[in-house]
Amino acid sequence: MKTFAAAFALQFALTGFALAEGAKPVILTVTSAIDGSQTTFDRDQLQALAARSASMETPWTEGKVTFEGPLLKAVLDAAGVHGKTLVVKALNDYSAEVPSTDASEFSTMLAMSIDGKAMSVRDKGPLFLIYPFDTHPELYNEKYFSRSVWQIREIEVKD
Repeated sequence: MKTFAAAFALQFALTGFALAEGAKPVILTVTSAIDGSQTTFDRDQLQALAARSASMETPWTEGKVTFEGPLLKAVLDAAGVHGKTLVVKALNDYSAEVPSTDASEFSTMLAMSIDGKAMSVRDKGPLFLIYPFDTHPELYNEKYFSRSVWQIREIEVKD
C-alpha cells in the first residue's frame, strides 16, 4: 500500500510540475511529407490565428449553428508548409485527402467551437474541418461532406 501511495504521489507531483511549467496539450500536428517538418499547435496558438465565424446548417447538426475557428490557410501558413494535397487525419484514424486549394479558394476553417462552446471529442472536436456551406451552397454535397473530417488530430501535407 505504501508503494502505491508513493507512486501516486510521485505521479501527481510530476503532473503538477508539468502544468506549472505552462505546458499545454497539443491538439493539432501539421507534418510535411515533402521536407519532414512537423509543427504542433495548442488551443491558444490556434485561437491566435486568423479565424472565421459562420452560421449554417450542416448534415451533422440540427438546425443552424455557429462554428468558429482558425482558417485552414492560416494554420498551414503558420506551420510554413505548402503542397498540393492535405491528408486530414482523425482521432479514430479516419482520413480524407483534401486539395490544398480548398483552404484558399473556400476559406475552410478548423472549427474549435460550436455556438460559443469549445468542441469536445464527443461533439466532433477538438477540431472539425468546416466548409463554407453558408456562402458556397454548391459545396453542400457528398464530395465535400466526405472531406469534412471531425476529431482532427493531424494534417499531413504532401505532393
